[in-house]
Amino acid sequence: MRHLKRVILLLIALGLLCLTGCKGKPADHGNTLVYASGDYTRINPAMDEHGEINILLFNGLTAHDGENKVVPALAESWEFDRESCTYIFHLAENARWHDGEPVTADDVKFTIEAIMDPENGSENAPNYEDVQEITVLDPHTVSFRLDAPNVAFLDYMTMAVLPRHLLEGEDFQTSDFFRHPIGTGPYKLADWEEGQAITLTKNEDYFKEPAKIDKIVFQIVPDDNAKRLRMLSGELDLAQLTPKDAAQLAGQEEYTVYQMKTSDYRGILFNFHNEYWTENRDIIPAVCYGIDREAIVNTVLLGRGIPAYSPLQRNIYHNPDIEHYDYDPAKAAAVLEEAGAVKQADGYYYRNGERLGFVISVGAGDQVRADIAQAAAQQLRELGLYVTVEIPTVVDWDGQMAYLIGWGSPFDADDHTYKVFGTDKGANYSGYSDPLVDRYLTEARRSDDPAVRKEAYANFETALSRDPAFAFICYIDADYVASTKIHGISPDTVMGHHGVGIFWNVTEWTVTE
Repeated sequence: MRHLKRVILLLIALGLLCLTGCKGKPADHGNTLVYASGDYTRINPAMDEHGEINILLFNGLTAHDGENKVVPALAESWEFDRESCTYIFHLAENARWHDGEPVTADDVKFTIEAIMDPENGSENAPNYEDVQEITVLDPHTVSFRLDAPNVAFLDYMTMAVLPRHLLEGEDFQTSDFFRHPIGTGPYKLADWEEGQAITLTKNEDYFKEPAKIDKIVFQIVPDDNAKRLRMLSGELDLAQLTPKDAAQLAGQEEYTVYQMKTSDYRGILFNFHNEYWTENRDIIPAVCYGIDREAIVNTVLLGRGIPAYSPLQRNIYHNPDIEHYDYDPAKAAAVLEEAGAVKQADGYYYRNGERLGFVISVGAGDQVRADIAQAAAQQLRELGLYVTVEIPTVVDWDGQMAYLIGWGSPFDADDHTYKVFGTDKGANYSGYSDPLVDRYLTEARRSDDPAVRKEAYANFETALSRDPAFAFICYIDADYVASTKIHGISPDTVMGHHGVGIFWNVTEWTVTE
């Protein structure tokens, strides 16, 4: 019996060792790609921006290529009449929905009007607020008349077009269509096992060159810590891993690690709806000075990123000559003391009898965000601000004090600035408002003169640094790990928020069986 117990214990130990450290061999899934995905409650590109799956199921009038430049998609061509500020798009006549119905200009008009409708509550609505009139000229031609120039408009026409014949009269927030989406894209929905997997199959009737991979499975792995283990077990062919997990697979012959740059930054969003910041907004510069960004990049990201101080650091219009809020505890202390705060015996600053500090909320399942938040909180506690971290089951956007936010776009500078920092815009979740920020963002989007835009964005960044909406922390590069049997991934494309963008050329990918 004692010998049997020893054997059982040895087998358990070997099993645990293999789970945590054995080299895995990717399984043979045939002409199928299995991708580690976050969970979806719906697939709704009109309301939700960052779904990686959207580009596989849908097309916009335009698309982005590997250099993030605008190229034709459902629209084969377009022209712009400067005098009337009107875009005219000419749709591909062979494009069809997955149910076989033809794609028409009515679908385009229907989609953008739905996003613009305030009743639908789309965070993308600010992208189209300049649109005054949408006119269907014929079944394959549609025009957009703007009340003012918007140089990013062609970027925003990458928005997925949705089928009018299936969505007219439906609620865009609750319609069951978004659990059974029908698009125009290179793949179509085959099966959705809730919380487990979303299976897509190749659209043989795709209006462009059909994809080479027959099936793509979005395996739901919401916890970052589980992705490496599933890669090792052979369950996955592709996953975006944390820097620590990707480093453990680097050099193994079964895998290729793609270290890709992104425009994706992290920072502490201050919730100005919360009365705490009405009383304590003047301490925000101290928070910014109190974070050692270099240390966070080196320890949490293992050097896979850069310190952040602006939302435009990886954009052509970035102005580096603004306040960076480099780590400076002495400056942070001076800001606090000038604000009337006094450090007491417990090591924390107090003002008007109240200990200064706040709680940073972090979305569940994102280990890197949690680690960044914990590191920043520890640094701020050492400074003398009592800062803690919570990971709520459901984020209370209106009630929370602060949030470890992420944004960033590799496209036009208007994207993820106008709607994020503009007063009352759709993605301004902090309630931030600054009249100078509003002014310069508007100036920048209404000019196609690079010199004018450069000056406007320089002024925007200056205004934002003087009145911070976020305490910017770092840009995070994306570490994708793929089975070596997957070919065609473009390693030089700058990724977007959450590392989104890797599937831009998925129709060209192949699997070595």
